[in-house]
Amino acid sequence: MANPIVENVADAQTKNGQIADTVMKDGAAAATEGGNASRAGVHELTNAYQELATKNVNNLTAAVQALSAVKSPAEFIALQQKLIKDGVEAAVADSRHIAQLTTAVFTAAFEPVKKQIEAVQKSVRN
Repeated sequence: MANPIVENVADAQTKNGQIADTVMKDGAAAATEGGNASRAGVHELTNAYQELATKNVNNLTAAVQALSAVKSPAEFIALQQKLIKDGVEAAVADSRHIAQLTTAVFTAAFEPVKKQIEAVQKSVRN
């Protein structure tokens, strides 16, 4: 004669083992997906920084050429002020762009893991 308590405990342990197995497999898949998104995002960020560096070198070269072509101190001061203003505006825009890109990259990288955590929490509640 089988003991119903022992059978219930065995069934519960089997179910918990199956849940743990599913959680581990899904967690590994989420980590892999997150890692892939992270690699792609880092590549995208690297490209953005390279483009920014190239743009800044080109802007510096153009600024030096423009400053070397001025004919008077007043023209030099006016050009210098314009270059400073343009530089600050570009720096703000570039920083905003890099910040948005960084946020998007990290969001994409952690989204699979976040979804997996939410799924585990939901399954635990049920």
